[in-house]
Amino acid sequence: MLAREFVERFEQFAPKSWAEPWDVPGLQLGDLNAPIHKILVVLDVRPETVQEAIDVGADFIFAHHPAMFHPAKTLDLSVPQNRMYATILAHHLTVYAAHTNLDSAPGGMNDWLAAALSLQNVQGLVPSNGVGATPEVTMGRVGDLPQATTVRAFAEHCKDVFQVAGLRLISRTPDAPVRRVAILGGSGSEFYPAAIAQGADVYVTGDVSYHPAHDILAAGLSVVDPGHHIESICETHLTQLFNDWAAEKDWPLVAQATQLNTDPFTFL
Repeated sequence: MLAREFVERFEQFAPKSWAEPWDVPGLQLGDLNAPIHKILVVLDVRPETVQEAIDVGADFIFAHHPAMFHPAKTLDLSVPQNRMYATILAHHLTVYAAHTNLDSAPGGMNDWLAAALSLQNVQGLVPSNGVGATPEVTMGRVGDLPQATTVRAFAEHCKDVFQVAGLRLISRTPDAPVRRVAILGGSGSEFYPAAIAQGADVYVTGDVSYHPAHDILAAGLSVVDPGHHIESICETHLTQLFNDWAAEKDWPLVAQATQLNTDPFTFL
């Protein structure tokens, strides 16, 4: 089948028009008219995942994070990022990314994250700014835990669920009760007022920086920051989804998840 046929099916699930205005989802490199047989699903397009695609015989890389989020100003191949682009093109790989459109899609990234925490009565956190977004297309999720716990115990639970060696807890009340949880994958600190407005006891999101952390504390909210890499949850979910589509449509196509960990951070 052609890459274009697969992309058309995916964009019924998470249209590019649902992406935030600043985002760059869609075709990153390659040719949508190229035939594809094997998809490697990754969180990040990095030199090591490109080499993995080559090694496993993939001809299509499906990524969550856009490979060309920052445009190349030169094609100097001494720059690792540019050299990676050259490798992709030399091996006739097609690279496609679904970013904030997948984050907001019903049944997409943030629903997978909410399900991992066993949240119940799940609702959207904030409306999507995507041009084509409808009311059910929302960034983040908020829901209730099956049983009440404490901020500190919930943070420990997040370490187990998301398999991280460490995380950052922003809280003046680590022993306070937690029942209602908001979550937004990636970098979502700017949306903490929405978590408060929806009655969340704790907000889970990544990449919280110093000054927003002070604002969060002053507002009386607790935040668990397990990092950006928890979005790698999409690798197994997307792989299953794509293989289900292939079986349903009798496509000569197989998807597999990367075996590599692209988290740049190590906890010591």
